[in-house]
Amino acid sequence: MGCVKPSYIKNFAKKLMSTYEGEFTTDFEQNKEKVTAYTNVQNKAIRNRIAGYITRLLEQRATLRSEVESNV
Repeated sequence: MGCVKPSYIKNFAKKLMSTYEGEFTTDFEQNKEKVTAYTNVQNKAIRNRIAGYITRLLEQRATLRSEVESNV
């Protein structure tokens, strides 16, 4: 099992994803740069946690889509 993300990381990431829909990808490095550009988060660890959570969510969505398409 993985570690549980704090709710402020999850809420911030989901708000960014809804505001900048389609801007984020499954690449962590690109997401890290976009979080830096779209926010004023000064702490590198917080920025990386937000970018990592966004990456994880998008990878999970891509996996679910591929499973649904393969079942059809």
